[in-house]
Amino acid sequence: MSFSRILIFSTLLTLGAVYSSRAMAEGEWEVTPESTQALERGLNWLAQNQGPNGDWESDDLGLIGMGALAFMADGHAPGRGKYGQPLDRAINKILSSPRPSGLLNVADPQRDMYNHGLTTFVLGQAHGMTHDSRINPVLDRALKLIAFTQAEDGGWDYRAVRRDNGHDLSLAVMQAKALRSAMDTGIEVAPEVVDLAIGSVREHYSPEGVSRDASEAEQQKYPGQFTYTRHGGKASLAMAAAGVVCLQEFGQYDDWRIAKNMEVIHAEIAKLKEKKNKNNGHLPFDAYTLYYVGQALYQTGGEDWKRSYPALRDAVIDSQFNKPEDLRYHGMWHAGAHVNNMPGDLYGTAVGCFILAMPNRYLPILQEGRIESFQQDAGR
Repeated sequence: MSFSRILIFSTLLTLGAVYSSRAMAEGEWEVTPESTQALERGLNWLAQNQGPNGDWESDDLGLIGMGALAFMADGHAPGRGKYGQPLDRAINKILSSPRPSGLLNVADPQRDMYNHGLTTFVLGQAHGMTHDSRINPVLDRALKLIAFTQAEDGGWDYRAVRRDNGHDLSLAVMQAKALRSAMDTGIEVAPEVVDLAIGSVREHYSPEGVSRDASEAEQQKYPGQFTYTRHGGKASLAMAAAGVVCLQEFGQYDDWRIAKNMEVIHAEIAKLKEKKNKNNGHLPFDAYTLYYVGQALYQTGGEDWKRSYPALRDAVIDSQFNKPEDLRYHGMWHAGAHVNNMPGDLYGTAVGCFILAMPNRYLPILQEGRIESFQQDAGR
């Protein structure tokens, strides 16, 4: 099927009932009374600690977007209901901040494409849930900037400039989610951008025990995972999950690399039983890693989701700071790495809430079905 027909299908999803209500959780193996209570504590912390300008003391639009995403993941709409006002403030802060180029970053330029990709993704979700007319032009310019700054090899740099070579997989996954989020709301993205990105992501896979130059048939005989940089870079749980998310977002559902990395993810989640994070506010994985691990499980779905989501969910619940007498921290999680102080608490709490809210399937990205025809002709 042509790329234009894929976009038509995505548009029909947007206009249809699929975005008007959630697909209910399947039962207590997904949602428990404890997860519901922990989610409410987290959202209340976000609302109580936001501040009047909607930024949680952060100049990173991506983190502000994560705060908005947490509320939307539980089905809240801007300006309506219990958390409508804090969600509205966060969205307004983002919509008042784009640069003339469309760039969604007002912090250090070295954080350009982190903030831009994450914020664009959040706006795509908000557009799909609210159809707010203010979002479309901001989202359109943001997507054009992502396409314009894509490197010749299909990746992206930290700064919003076009390079010959992209930097690492952590940047690619941010843009992958932004592109897919927008396409699901009917906004056009050039197919060559997607094709280049798919090829770049696959170059971040490294097998163990055989050369990367071996045939794919040979590589499939060995374990392996996605790495931070190309050609045998640093392997981590975060990059294993990020690679899976990229391929899923771009419709490469049958790529053999997904199963290899899911085994890495399952193994790490199985180790959580040994961690002692009871009510200390420290997430089972740092916020960045947890955000992609949860999505890798969900998007792969089926037995992968059932196998490890309950353990991940319960570890998130157990780690939440739960002391009602300490109002500054009650209900929050620390980010665990990369971000500190109030912005770090925002990040950690938003991700914790997002993980617990996933089974409610309010977000468009969690309601999408497999689009078989979205698979590109890029080599596997």
